[in-house]
Amino acid sequence: MNNDENPRSEQAEGGASAAPDTPAPAPAAEVSGRQRLLAGLWPPRLSRAQLIVAVLLFGLGLGLAIQVRSTNDDSALRGARQEDLVRILDEVDDRTQRLEDEKQRLDDQRTELENSSDQAEEARKQTLEKERQLGILAGTVAAQGPGITLTITDPSGAVAPDMLLDAIQELRAAGAEAIQVNGVRVVAGTYFAGDAGDIQVDGKKIEAPYEFTVIGKPQDLEPALNIPGGVVQTLEKEQATVLVERSDDIVVDALRPARRPDYARSSSP
Repeated sequence: MNNDENPRSEQAEGGASAAPDTPAPAPAAEVSGRQRLLAGLWPPRLSRAQLIVAVLLFGLGLGLAIQVRSTNDDSALRGARQEDLVRILDEVDDRTQRLEDEKQRLDDQRTELENSSDQAEEARKQTLEKERQLGILAGTVAAQGPGITLTITDPSGAVAPDMLLDAIQELRAAGAEAIQVNGVRVVAGTYFAGDAGDIQVDGKKIEAPYEFTVIGKPQDLEPALNIPGGVVQTLEKEQATVLVERSDDIVVDALRPARRPDYARSSSP
C-alpha cells in the first residue's frame, strides 16, 4: 500500500514541478475623486439649453443684486429719523428752487439779449433808411423810381428863369421827391438866375431844350402841370412846346457834394 501511494505522490509532485510559471496581473491604478471632478468639468461640454439656462440665471442674479441694493437704500431712508427726513426734504427743495431761479435768470438774460439785438438791428435799419432819405433830399445819393419827364422846347428864347422855377414849385407841391434839370440836381437851396435864353441853375448855365427828370407819383405830377393857368399854359403862351411823359423807371443820378455846416451842430446828445 505504501508503494501505491508513493508513485501518485511523486507524480503529483512531478506534475507540479513541470507546470510553467504565469505572471500575476498588475493592480489597476486608482482614480481619485478630484480627478473625476476635473474630468467632468473640463473641457466644458454645454448644450444650447444649458447655455440659455446659465444666461437666465445670470440675469436673475443681477436683478436680485440691484433690487437688494435699492432695498438697502430705501431701508436707510425708512430707518432715518423724522428730523433727518425733514432736513433731507428741505435740502432737496432748496436745491430745486436754486435751479429754478438760475434757469429763470438765464432765460431773462437770453430774452434781454435777443431784445437788445433786435432793437439794435431795427435802429440800424431805421438809421440807414433815414440816411438814404436825407441823401435823396440833399441830392448826395442817386434815386430811382416812377415819375415823369418834362421837356420844354424854347425856339423863340422867351422862357424866363421864373417860369422854370414855377415848374419846380408845382412839381414839389404835387409830391416830387427828386428832380434834376439838364443834369443839375435840384435841392432845397436851388435857385434860377439869368434872363430868357440865358438861364443859370445854381450858377451853372443851361440851354434849351430844358429837360426835367422827376421822381414821384405820375398820376399826381402830370395833372399839376396841366391845371388851368398853370405851368403848361404859361409856357405855351411864350410859344414854347411842352411834352410830359410818364414812366415807371425814372433815374435821377445828378449828385451834389455833401457840405459840412460851419456853425450848425446836432442838438442830440
